[in-house]
Amino acid sequence: MKVDTKTPLKQDAFEIDDKTKIQLIEGHFKSIMEILGLDLTDDSLKDTPKRVAKMYIKESFSGLNPANKPAITLFENKYNYEQMVIEKDISFYSNCEHHFVPIIGKAHVAYISSGKVVGLSKINRIVDYYAKRPQVQERLTIQIANELMESLKTEDVAVVIEAKHLCVSSRGIKDDTSMTTTSALFGQFHDMDTRSEFLRLIGM
Repeated sequence: MKVDTKTPLKQDAFEIDDKTKIQLIEGHFKSIMEILGLDLTDDSLKDTPKRVAKMYIKESFSGLNPANKPAITLFENKYNYEQMVIEKDISFYSNCEHHFVPIIGKAHVAYISSGKVVGLSKINRIVDYYAKRPQVQERLTIQIANELMESLKTEDVAVVIEAKHLCVSSRGIKDDTSMTTTSALFGQFHDMDTRSEFLRLIGM
């Protein structure tokens, strides 16, 4: 069953165009730097507000904008391949929505075809799209699974994410060795044998 876990967004989130958002963020980030006591006349710092603003809109949080959602290419399963397809060790970079510091991890994704197969690079793009927004790992895991179920018209989907959260390792408790693992298993992946095969193949 598809689980609804949406990123919390304002209703008017996309009424401002990207160019204006970059200008506004640049101004606000400049203020933050000045409050911190930094000298923005220094040639190393003077363009930092603009760089950060562009990075936020065009890179780090580009997954907030539905216009950046990847198009999914499907093909007929002409081979009648009925076993799981796995794309593992998909690297991603996200940001913790609680402290806006990086989450660095890998996603392992599997599905069993219901008649269609997806171009493999599209799985990586789906992971990247949902990672490029302020996130919590649990939501990210389910969002990726939901997108695959909807695109492939199958509930036979599994997603496992292993990630390091810099909000844990670089601040607060400063634990640099722990990893967080989350999973979302649907359809045939609830079956113990199928689940065990998936976990074995991804090395868990």
